[in-house]
Amino acid sequence: MTEESTGRKKAGHGEDSIYWDKSKNRYVGAMSHGHAPSGKRRRPKVTGKTKTEVRRKLRELRKEMARGAKAPANYTVAQAVGDWLSQGLKGKEASSIGTYRSLADNHVVPYLGAAKLRDLEADEVDDWLEARAKVLATQSLRMVLAILRRSITHAQRRGRAAQNVAKMVALPEGQAGRPSKSLSLEQGEAVLRAMDGTWIHAYVVLSLLVGVRPEEARPLTWKHVHLGEARGQKPHVDVWRSVRRHGDTKTHKSRRSLAMPKQAALVLKEHKARQKAACRATGAAWTDQRLVFPTDTGTQRDATNVRRSLRALLREAGFKNPGEWTTRELRTSFVSLLSDHGIPIEVIARLVGHSGSGTTERVYRKQLRPVIAEGAEAMDDIFGDEGPAADEAPKGD
Repeated sequence: MTEESTGRKKAGHGEDSIYWDKSKNRYVGAMSHGHAPSGKRRRPKVTGKTKTEVRRKLRELRKEMARGAKAPANYTVAQAVGDWLSQGLKGKEASSIGTYRSLADNHVVPYLGAAKLRDLEADEVDDWLEARAKVLATQSLRMVLAILRRSITHAQRRGRAAQNVAKMVALPEGQAGRPSKSLSLEQGEAVLRAMDGTWIHAYVVLSLLVGVRPEEARPLTWKHVHLGEARGQKPHVDVWRSVRRHGDTKTHKSRRSLAMPKQAALVLKEHKARQKAACRATGAAWTDQRLVFPTDTGTQRDATNVRRSLRALLREAGFKNPGEWTTRELRTSFVSLLSDHGIPIEVIARLVGHSGSGTTERVYRKQLRPVIAEGAEAMDDIFGDEGPAADEAPKGD
């Protein structure tokens, strides 16, 4: 096959070349850019609908390469990622920073960290992504690519990189993520009976029967729990704050007041009475600013602590594999049980604080004022109007 028949002219050493790629249905421009550490010749490429467009892109690429000559020759991807983690995440939650750091340490630095940033090519990033796609879910894959992109952008702003090759690649499809689960009615009844009289039992009752988020339940104080003491007041919980920065809720619609089913109100009354008794025993003054689910020292529990206690409760409830469940699945169970009971998805979306029903339908549905009561009324129907100890008077308040 001749050069004339392919429309491709052989470039001289160090020259740019432009040719027609039938498979892409576009013109391709390639330029010479030295050799990779492996000895392979570097040939950065651009594509376009016309030769004029390709020539323009090649000129722009050469300018970027020239600017890149000013970037530190030995500045590595690992250094770029480290600088972004330490300097580019100001104001972020410690938990978010921890997630980014873990993903970077396990999926970015071990595979690309040693590469010189000025020499990193889109093809190398593509190869890395394809390899990671075999072990990571799509969402995690999206996050590790975002870490690389943002790290290089951070380096560009400081004159340590000329171009962001991570923005030149497409995200491949990762592995299927771990599907969330929901409790069946039978499982829900078993869970509501397990470890009665403990803080984790009260936590599970509130989460399963009212649908609050884990990050809303852990910082909850008694000031935001209303047990119907006021005349004409329905028992309800104000979900207005969370562990997010500045104590704000996730979205405006996350700020909501939710009626509690009778069983939840009864369990929380007894839980509060036990806390007050323990407080009197130590001689400390009671205040409604106290946390509803504190540690033994009165501080807020972390997610790991709650998850460990939940799995102990599930074990007592007869679950064969409690380690497969998370606290967030109490909330998905709340959604599924209501859905199975015939509650409209739009109502469920309001209950869980979503801005629309799309997220509720897609993520959670599995098989501010006024107080939103539909969920409490439905849960009374699902699990019965009265709790297991309804015939007993509440123990103080």
